[in-house]
Amino acid sequence: MAEFLSDIEIAQQAKMEVINNIADKIEIPDQYVENYGKYKAKIDYRYLQNELKDNDEAKLILVTAINPTPAGEGKTTTTIGLGDSLSSLGKKTIIALREPSLGPVFGVKGGAAGGGYAQVVPMEDINLHFTGDFHAIGAANNLLAAMIDNHIHQGNELDIDTRRIVWRRAVDMNDRQLRHIVDGLGGKTEGVTREDGFDITVASEVMAVFCLSNDIIELKEKLSHIIVAYNRKGEPVTAGQLKAHGAMAALLKDALKPNLVQTLEGTPAFIHGGPFANIAHGCNSVIATRMASKIAEYTVTEAGFGADLGAEKFIDIKCRTTGLRPSAVVIVATVKALKYNGGVAKADLGAENLEALEKGLPNLLKHVENITQVFKLPAVVAINKFPTDTEAELNLIKDRCRELGVNVALSEVWGKGSQGGKELAEEVLRLSEKESNVEFAYELDIPIKDKIKAIATKLYGAETVEFSPKASKEIANFEKLGFGNLPICMAKNQYSLTDDPKILGRPTGFKITIRDITISAGAGFLVALTGDIMKMPGLPKVPAAENIDVDVDGKIKGLF
Repeated sequence: MAEFLSDIEIAQQAKMEVINNIADKIEIPDQYVENYGKYKAKIDYRYLQNELKDNDEAKLILVTAINPTPAGEGKTTTTIGLGDSLSSLGKKTIIALREPSLGPVFGVKGGAAGGGYAQVVPMEDINLHFTGDFHAIGAANNLLAAMIDNHIHQGNELDIDTRRIVWRRAVDMNDRQLRHIVDGLGGKTEGVTREDGFDITVASEVMAVFCLSNDIIELKEKLSHIIVAYNRKGEPVTAGQLKAHGAMAALLKDALKPNLVQTLEGTPAFIHGGPFANIAHGCNSVIATRMASKIAEYTVTEAGFGADLGAEKFIDIKCRTTGLRPSAVVIVATVKALKYNGGVAKADLGAENLEALEKGLPNLLKHVENITQVFKLPAVVAINKFPTDTEAELNLIKDRCRELGVNVALSEVWGKGSQGGKELAEEVLRLSEKESNVEFAYELDIPIKDKIKAIATKLYGAETVEFSPKASKEIANFEKLGFGNLPICMAKNQYSLTDDPKILGRPTGFKITIRDITISAGAGFLVALTGDIMKMPGLPKVPAAENIDVDVDGKIKGLF
């Protein structure tokens, strides 16, 4: 029974099919399948270019959620379970997910491959190194960093201002000690002494470029546009000027191939790329999503954190730049998480509390409104059901959602696999047959500040937006340099609709403060930084790493 087994125990008991059988199931020719052991493979992206370009695209189902809470929402679990449920109903389905980052695996999450009987496998491999994509991305990032400092050391022909180097090094680990460092110590032969720092690999612009490129040529072109520094005249210096982009692309040529794995029930899943949604655009690679959509009838994908972050960026950045369009959206919530938003302590979330649920429901309803009224997409609320949920609580959620014209479907995929997601799958099938034309939250040709205000007021519900003097100066400079028509990637905490993670529910009358803005010219967006959001997380007081171990037979323990 599910309740007596951990996620990793369930995964380790699974009887996986050899990955070539999974590839055969979706008719991928052998010449495009590159095996990484028995149960993982990379699929050559040339398959998409050579064989699939004229295929119709699948119905694309986007899974998002309310703002995350310590109670957990189960968005990835729901995504995987929904994919299995659609497969069980006879639909040719492929799941498209991001790869887990080692930082959260060893920090708080302890794994990110779904849960219970809705998991992708091999679970341990997916969570730990997988096929090495993140290491390749980190290496490409750090090659560029090394070439910047070497260029300065060797004479600085581009006249780089060492006080205005904006490119940082990267490592795929939560390590607060590396946020702000001084390097180049030791004398003239050891480089130029300067302030520096590390970002987590998932926050690197290389990751964003990687996930937004359609092929190796576009990847190389985007890499060349990355702005790494400014010269003493205030002009941007790019990776292309340093002649770094070719070598960076060479490091990424194999990583760019999507990874094929399977669910516990044998549904094919592409897992590829992994930018965080609170500090980046939070979606898996365009290549993987498009490949899945050209093969399947239904592609189920997710966007990170809540609909205010991942879903907004999926639509306003990924869909806008690629032409991909969701046919339906699933918004995941739990009764516990809604009660937490209503002021109930984590320890008391198991008890029925209709008053607190009523107070917490506006958070869910705001996300529903964002999807249906701002983006004009059909949506269903998926309640990730727990045994402690009462009929009165579930009925309250159903009633409030139906007032907005949105149905609620119970999801029990954690404990029942595909059988627990059939109600949700049937509603998704119904919604995906509806005509829908996505609308964006803003147009690209309006001023940068107006785009930021549109996101903050329409999606978050803010009353005003305040820009620090530094942010205003940078915005003016980017518009002067010709970058005013780029979309916006908001770097905001995931826990609240505001820039303060302690403010839960659906607040009103609040202010969003933009303290800084940076450019990801290669990825093709501007990053607006709010609150105390940073691009290098730290480990918690008790890291998940303390409970992860391996035995004499190489069997991993402690992932969950």
